[in-house]
Amino acid sequence: MAPSFLTTTLTRLSLKTLFHQSKLPLRAAVLALHRPSSHSSAIASLNELYNSYKDQIYSGSNRAIHNDPHGIFTNNELDLAGINVYGFDFDYTLAAYSQQVHRTIYQRAMDVLISQFKYPKEIARSKYNPDFAIRGLHFDVKRGLMMKIDSFHHVQEGTVYQGLRPVDSKKVAEYYKGFHVPLEEIGPNYYGGPTMVQLVDLFAIPELTLVANVLNFFLEANIPHDSSCVFYDVRGAVQSVHTSGSLHKTISENLDSHVEKNDSIRSVVNRLYQGKKKLFLITNSPYWFVDLGMVYIYGKDWQEMFDVVITNARKPKFFTDDSRLFRIYDKSTHTYSYEKVTKLEKGRVYAEGNMSLFKQLTQWNGAEVLYFGDHVYSDLAEPYLRHGWRTAAILKELEHEIRIMNRKEFQELVRWKLALESLIEKAARECGDDGYDIIQQWLREREQLAKRTKNAFNPFFGSIFRTHSNPTYFSRRLARFSDIYMSSLGNLLNYSINHTFYPRRGTLAHEISFDGLRHNLNDAV
Repeated sequence: MAPSFLTTTLTRLSLKTLFHQSKLPLRAAVLALHRPSSHSSAIASLNELYNSYKDQIYSGSNRAIHNDPHGIFTNNELDLAGINVYGFDFDYTLAAYSQQVHRTIYQRAMDVLISQFKYPKEIARSKYNPDFAIRGLHFDVKRGLMMKIDSFHHVQEGTVYQGLRPVDSKKVAEYYKGFHVPLEEIGPNYYGGPTMVQLVDLFAIPELTLVANVLNFFLEANIPHDSSCVFYDVRGAVQSVHTSGSLHKTISENLDSHVEKNDSIRSVVNRLYQGKKKLFLITNSPYWFVDLGMVYIYGKDWQEMFDVVITNARKPKFFTDDSRLFRIYDKSTHTYSYEKVTKLEKGRVYAEGNMSLFKQLTQWNGAEVLYFGDHVYSDLAEPYLRHGWRTAAILKELEHEIRIMNRKEFQELVRWKLALESLIEKAARECGDDGYDIIQQWLREREQLAKRTKNAFNPFFGSIFRTHSNPTYFSRRLARFSDIYMSSLGNLLNYSINHTFYPRRGTLAHEISFDGLRHNLNDAV
């Protein structure tokens, strides 16, 4: 699997990068790290290197590396010249929502808990914090713990919460006999197992926050409860907000405050249409809601650009279950036909259906199709693995994280942490027991640096994509199920419709790094 931008960006800030523009020559720095010496002189030499490296990193002379927040990032090589058909999800792909949607979901679900599930009215005092939860977290249903897990199934220390209470690392280690979560708990499928549940789309943010607030209320009030009951009650309340039509109704009545108008997304769809590409829409939302949003964003003639429109698709089952047939939706009577659908026609609206029949009726197959969605599992995994479609993930939070990584202060933190880790390794190799004190001192400093880099993204859980040195569990799945990813569909405007996206050549642990060549080429350009 080709490493992506976010699994290689921080490792790019290696020692070679540290000294790329510094006064100390790279060769001298490397030789200094590996030169054998006696223990006492080695410690003195290490202290000199420590001061020298730190001075250079924080001197202000290093140029920050910048990535385009509106760029497109590549997991797997993709030539757009070979893409003839473009498909889209609706929510968070063609339509971008504001934070107000999350507040609406949270409040409506809270109301359901109180009115239908008979939860204490006092839980309504718990306020929604939009900066608490992040996409991709796991929730241990049995223990009532919310956490971030990396691609090796290890819990990131400092990211475990019971309600709003941080859980001490020693306690976490007791629960899991260390920090590794076994496969039987985390689950062999995408969504989790009997113990762990992963929440991977933006609609999950208010759900996670509500779970945390309700559990915190019970803990603070010393009310006996079962965290499994709380989780599934909250999940049921949130699902009822979606299935009852309450959310769609609120959004439809408040488009200006809930839906973000984005001219660049509209321009992308128009450019693809003008470029004679086939366009289709597959969404789980009902037609009336999709039409309202598309008219608001794209105009009344939006359907003229789409060759096929499918609503109420019930993804991911649309991609895996062949039992549901297509039905024609009558826009004037708001009813569904009962005759067999034998072709998919432009201008009509279809509901339900399945992937096998879709491929049969359109004859759009495999690598000529590029499908965009925001849910890595329900939108992208099955089309990619089962049907050979090319896939693109829309991750709104990506822009925010790139802007943080572009900050000079953040890059200095990462550079210094990497340099410090190299010094710790050298001290362990060359100083023996005599190096114990200095190693412990540097390990404590490294721990503080790790906390600061985490907190730069989110003070509770850190980055969506990284757990210190490793990719997150979510990030690894993103790399597995999407060829490219971006913060907005509008980012496509920065590229030709014949553009080829090439993945970065990520360096494996045993390989030589060629990052310097990339830096030199970038400088030349």
